[in-house]
Amino acid sequence: MAQALLRPTLRRLLPSWRRPARIVAVAFALAISAGTVLLLLPMATEGGESVDFVSALFTATSAVCVTGLVVVDTPTHWSTFGEVVILGLIQVGGLGIMTIASLLGLLVSRRLGLRLQLTAQAETKALDLGDVRRVVAGVVLVSLAFEAVTSAVLATRLATGYGYDTGRAIYHGVFHAVSAFNNAGFALYPDSLVRFATDAWVCLPIAIAVLAGGLGFPVWVEIWRHRRGRHRWSMHAKITVITTSALLAIGTLVITVAEWNNPETLGRFGVGGKLLAGFFSGVMPRTAGFNSVDVGQLESGTLLVNDVLMFIGGGSAGTAGGIKVTTFALLAFVILAEVRGEPTVHVLGRKLPATAQRQALTVALLSVGAVVAGTLVLLTLTPFRMEAVLFEVISAFGTVGLSTGITADVTTWGHLVLTVLMFLGRVGPITLASALALRERSRRYELPEERPIVG
Repeated sequence: MAQALLRPTLRRLLPSWRRPARIVAVAFALAISAGTVLLLLPMATEGGESVDFVSALFTATSAVCVTGLVVVDTPTHWSTFGEVVILGLIQVGGLGIMTIASLLGLLVSRRLGLRLQLTAQAETKALDLGDVRRVVAGVVLVSLAFEAVTSAVLATRLATGYGYDTGRAIYHGVFHAVSAFNNAGFALYPDSLVRFATDAWVCLPIAIAVLAGGLGFPVWVEIWRHRRGRHRWSMHAKITVITTSALLAIGTLVITVAEWNNPETLGRFGVGGKLLAGFFSGVMPRTAGFNSVDVGQLESGTLLVNDVLMFIGGGSAGTAGGIKVTTFALLAFVILAEVRGEPTVHVLGRKLPATAQRQALTVALLSVGAVVAGTLVLLTLTPFRMEAVLFEVISAFGTVGLSTGITADVTTWGHLVLTVLMFLGRVGPITLASALALRERSRRYELPEERPIVG
């Protein structure tokens, strides 16, 4: 009976959208709208008074887009109801609206239709339609497993090491575990996680959850499927794991060395604390948003390193933002092939299609354009210095959530600019362009070839 009622409804709703990417963009917008409405309710705030619309919209967008930037202090401004709403929005945004819709369709009908498979593929970046069911199941299983384990470790630590009662320890454990795995960066403490900077039992589980969520769901499914033979991993999985590991090592090393003697950041800790805080600070630009040191006190060089890491982001089809490590790696291989004078691009024993090269270039250039435009607008609207504004813009577009402390003071128009950047960063330049495109155009003829002067 449910199957008979569901299918006609899907047929009426889905054919009106010619591309699944449109549904993804609209679904995220609807989730943000719903979250905004809930956060506008008086019961969502500690004082019982309705918050202004822009603050509610900004917070809902930050939660759904798993960013973590805030204009009001989460633990003191929002009530328990408001915090639960934020937590729900984080989970929805992390799993993906269309992934959840596809899973519900699978549970009801026991069979995914072609259009639902296409929709799920657009959100999960599954490599082919035959993988969609496994990826959707992997999304849920991997998410719940990492969140459950992280919650248990954090709750135990908070109860035994900080004297939290059982209920509070579990609540804080679950909230930060979900926020960490979904790379959201929302915390229930005014100073984020600065108070736990030297506590490995808090920082390491959160860092591991961040890395796990940012790696990408298809990669985890593939790792599990081929757990006895890494040589059978796809090019995508190999690129993601290798590039993520390299960027993590480089970021951790550079940040730790640069901040080693800074008395406002790592300089106030012992050797063990410095190494832990340095590693944690190297993980967070993967687009998590937690911080165990005051970001506003970082050296200018460290801020620039964070800018680069935040812009690159994490793995495709995960909870991280940015242009993605695969995009960055593919562009590096394109440059390497051009420097060598090779006519084609080869990656890990495979030839890279021209379409993948164009897509990587498009994503990168559109992202650069969005960051530059956002920075110019905020520089016009605010009195803050260039490095702080650039950091804020990249953090918003990369759905990171780290801030030098200027988020609440960038004016209402600045908040709206950051809101748009968070949405663009989560939906993705390619997905957004596909959603807005009226129709596909096919070229029926080719023009004469002519080569301009380059460089």
